[in-house]
Amino acid sequence: MGRDGAEGLLNMRQAGAYTIAQDKTSAVVYGMPRVAAEIGAACQVVPLRQISSAAMAIHAR
Repeated sequence: MGRDGAEGLLNMRQAGAYTIAQDKTSAVVYGMPRVAAEIGAACQVVPLRQISSAAMAIHAR
């Protein structure tokens, strides 16, 4: 479950995007985030409540 979304995220990362995936503990359904982490599509894996902060930190760099 979620492989197509994870592969899309991997394509984004390979094109130079900084990618973030939700962690297992905060996910209701962990399919896509799990695959994203497994295939190296996510630069960072964080709890849902921290995704916006992580994105803001990257934007501030």
